[in-house]
Amino acid sequence: MLKRIIFIVLVIILIMAGLFTSVKLVKKIENNKDKITIVTTLFPLYDFAKEIGSDKVEVTILLPPGVEPHSFDPTPGDISKISNADIFIFTGEFMEPWAHDIITGIDNKKLIVIDASTNVNLITPAHNHEHCEHQEHHHDELGNKDPHIWLDFDNDKIIVDNITNALCKADSANEAFYKTNAEDYKSKLDDLDTSYKTYLANCQTRTIVFGGHYAFGYLAKRYNLNYLSAQGLSPDAEPTAKDLIVLVKQIKKDKINYIFYEELTSPKIAETLANETNAKMLLLNAGHNITRKDLEENTSFISIMQKNLQNLMTGLECKQ
Repeated sequence: MLKRIIFIVLVIILIMAGLFTSVKLVKKIENNKDKITIVTTLFPLYDFAKEIGSDKVEVTILLPPGVEPHSFDPTPGDISKISNADIFIFTGEFMEPWAHDIITGIDNKKLIVIDASTNVNLITPAHNHEHCEHQEHHHDELGNKDPHIWLDFDNDKIIVDNITNALCKADSANEAFYKTNAEDYKSKLDDLDTSYKTYLANCQTRTIVFGGHYAFGYLAKRYNLNYLSAQGLSPDAEPTAKDLIVLVKQIKKDKINYIFYEELTSPKIAETLANETNAKMLLLNAGHNITRKDLEENTSFISIMQKNLQNLMTGLECKQ
């Protein structure tokens, strides 16, 4: 009899625990419904949206942690996420050529779609005529625009405004809240820009040699730096042996002591250049995406750019 009573009590406890969990889950879902749901493609857009929307938004990034974005293709699950969101933010047609077809195929008239490059002055990859042989692998890309717009902090302020306008449209009751957050964040971007201008003003060399794809054209242009990348706009654009020979000769001629490598891809090209020139290697992170560890540690776009500045100061041998 006692065993039966104990058994009944345990069953009741399990049922009550299940009901409690269900209530918590329902409340969580209801709470999330109160938030503006935002889906972004790249990490900078994800981070900007979080900063502007704060606790009034639920932001997700399509890219799985650690995935290089240039070859990314959305899954049916990704398309469903976009379709069910309040706001979808992508970088532009040159970064996400797949976005247009998905957007036109989504049957959600309330979905607000933001092309983050709206009002941004897009540039084409620069070509140094002294290194025309090295740059031959870029020639088929001359008609393309450089999609790495977030690597100019003035562009970031435009992107922040684009996101803010979307949030105000989706949730006009909190317009003042979003605009205040946006202005605060743009002030942080101004401070970052000032730091770059100050600390990159007096350097031993003004040439960035990047053993990765052409990602830092905007940054180099903004801070009056020369920029040589081993690859084209896509990480799949492999350099030829001739390209590398010309680049090695230039590194030795200019007595460049540091080669930069990129995040989330193999550093083998940078390693080759470093080995051939006895140069050291430093990370230069374009911030397309972050690792799971970075995501768990709440790594921010600004913290990534601050680390980049430190590495640029070392690599370009700048006076502090």
